[in-house]
Amino acid sequence: MIDWGARAESLLNDLSACSEQGAGVTRLPFTPEHRLAIDLLKARMEQIGLTVTLDDAGTLVGRLEGPLGSKTLLTGSHQDSVRHGGAYDGIMGVVLPLLAIEKLQTEGIELPFSVEVLVFADEEGVRFPTALIGSRALAGTFDASVLTMQDSQGITIWDAMTAFGLNPDRIEKLARHPSDVIGFVETHIEQGPVLEQAEKALGVVTAICGIERHRIELIGETGHAGTLPMLGRRDALVGAAEIVTEVERLGQSTPGLRATVGNLDVSPNVVNAVPSQVTLTAEFRSPNDQTRQDAGKALHKFVQMQALRRELTCNVQKTYAQVAQPCADDLSKSLAQGIAAMGSHSLSLPSGATHDASAMADLCPIAMLFVRCRAGVSHKPEEFASADDMGLAISALSEFLQSAVHP
Repeated sequence: MIDWGARAESLLNDLSACSEQGAGVTRLPFTPEHRLAIDLLKARMEQIGLTVTLDDAGTLVGRLEGPLGSKTLLTGSHQDSVRHGGAYDGIMGVVLPLLAIEKLQTEGIELPFSVEVLVFADEEGVRFPTALIGSRALAGTFDASVLTMQDSQGITIWDAMTAFGLNPDRIEKLARHPSDVIGFVETHIEQGPVLEQAEKALGVVTAICGIERHRIELIGETGHAGTLPMLGRRDALVGAAEIVTEVERLGQSTPGLRATVGNLDVSPNVVNAVPSQVTLTAEFRSPNDQTRQDAGKALHKFVQMQALRRELTCNVQKTYAQVAQPCADDLSKSLAQGIAAMGSHSLSLPSGATHDASAMADLCPIAMLFVRCRAGVSHKPEEFASADDMGLAISALSEFLQSAVHP
């Protein structure tokens, strides 16, 4: 009996060495560390008989050819990490489906469709102020204007890709045709505590949450903290504190909504002066777009009312919006059946984080399999998924591949 979880753990350990020096894993796109990782994966893919190519968006593609004229099921995730991140986020979603294919081959099982394992270059958006280039290229939603964006060293994406041996001029030609694709299935650590708290190893994602962000500026009047009377103060920070509390209230009282104030800038920001200006950001996430949009509208109304009451000038605007991406029922059902075939039970839950699957949804139906991570920790060196859980996921994926819907 092959211990597939142990095999996954070993390969992930090898990949974790493809990193900059320092704590955890730091592997940014189009770097020597990126090259080491895809070279290692390329060798493993070829070892099990996959045809391997590197496309001009930097996506490594391992393809198992099916019967002539058959459609293709896409799987995979991203290779890049945050700085000083963990050894599982993204890259585990490459390793597990790759080993699921290897498992089927050792059992002599042939699939009635083609399968590709995709290793996307950049999902985290750490090196450059954009992300999802590889998945957007396949989905046909790539925006060539991002190629002029620079990293902290002044290197553009164009130059980084060219130095990596890619031709950015050809990225827009990578778009797949929806009629050729069955769907995209991404495996990922949960990055949260829900599965662990429910004592479940695996979860089937119902939707990737939509996101919207709001920038709020409040302008009042400063004055000496010791001489300006309390009555009549136009304290921008007090107004901002009420907004922070309201964002928290919306999140606590609205089912399916996650609400966060993650940035606060106070001026003059000194100990003995009343704050005259505060800028803050509020973010809402939900698998239901209407829930998210209603929260944003309620916040705008609250800000305007509080500013009027406290005689503050306010400017509130939505700065970013991303729609929710529901997962396909048929693919999700097949994932759940694959888990059940292992004598286990899955949990259905939304993904609060964005993934490559959210971009691939513009091409084809999507599904996601979550694997339990210890204490819900992610983006840190302590990130961990057990070999047992990964082994269960590999078996579930192999069952899924045998039962996946294929027109």
